[in-house]
Order: sequence, then structure tokens, then C-alpha cells
Amino acid sequence: MKLRAGETLVVASHNAGKVGEIRELLAPFHLHVVGANELELEEPEESEITFAGNAALKARAAAHATGHPALADDSGLMVNALGGAPGIYSARWAGSDKDFALAMKRVEAELDAAGTWDRSAKFVCALALAAPHEKIEIFEGEVPGRLVFPPRGAHGFGYDPIFVADGMSQTFGELEPSLKHAMSHRARAFEKLVRSAVFAP
Repeated sequence: MKLRAGETLVVASHNAGKVGEIRELLAPFHLHVVGANELELEEPEESEITFAGNAALKARAAAHATGHPALADDSGLMVNALGGAPGIYSARWAGSDKDFALAMKRVEAELDAAGTWDRSAKFVCALALAAPHEKIEIFEGEVPGRLVFPPRGAHGFGYDPIFVADGMSQTFGELEPSLKHAMSHRARAFEKLVRSAVFAP
């Protein structure tokens, strides 16, 4: 699959923060990037059991609905002391109102209930690129780190205010967006996408 400058690429997400972050990563390639929310696409039920499976499901649905190539992201927070939870259910922990303040409180409460001082965690991202009648391509990235409470910072979205990447002292919520975008789990998955040479010169 080749993507050329000026071509429409659908970002199969209704999360404005995620669409904005992906749009910024795609800026150098001069594509016409539109979010699923802008096209009023229905959100498919995330019925798979892995990040890659859910990303592929969303990309395929958007590509078939629009006739354009589609890029989908499925990502989340995996907390070691919680057996990898919330994992693929990261967004669902925020409830129907997408209240991540509530989700972060739940993470803290479950860690307290587990009676552990282990705060190690990682952010994981799977990107899926799909086009009608073409094989889906998957690219994955992750960033290890630790959790801190209470949440810090107003940048980013989701669980960013409680996550500190290894080697850093600021949470993703405190980092300037350009710095986070350069080293996030999504950026690492995106690096693999770029190296795959899907962007035509």
C-alpha cells in the first residue's frame, strides 16, 4: 500500500486528542487527514482481545465505509501489578462519558486494594493501516514507565497525567506536546509505519 501527498486518509477514531496527535505525526507527508468523527462514522464494537486486533477492526470498518485508506490506533495503559489492566479496556474504564479523571482514580484505588508498592506500567499502541481490498498492516510501539499520584499536568489526554516514562521526571501530562509526540508509544509505532515505506516520495 502506498500513500501519496494530497490523498485522503481517514483516522478511525472519535477521540479528538488522538486524532490531533496522529494528524501532527502525519503532517510531514501532506495527506488530507480526516477523523471518523468529522465523517460521522459509526464506532464499531471493539470485540477483539488485543490492541492489534481492535486497531485492525476499526481500520477495516473505516476503509470499507469511506472507500479511502484508513489508519486506526488502539492503545492503552498496562499496569503490571494489575495483571496488565486496564489494557484494551483503558477507554472503557473512563465510562460512557470518557471521564479519565474517574479512570485514573480507579487505577489508584485498585493498586491500593492490591496492597502493592509496584507502580510500573507501560503505554502500548498498535496502528493498523487498511485500504479496501488490501492486506492490513500492523505497527506496534510501547513506552515503559511508572505511575504517580495525584495526576500532574494538563497536556495530553487519557492517562497521561499519571504516567512518567522511564528516564523522565515529568508525566506525559506535564510534557510539552512536541516532546511527548517525539517519544510516545504512538510515535514509536509511527516510526515503524514510516520505515515500512508506505509513504510515496
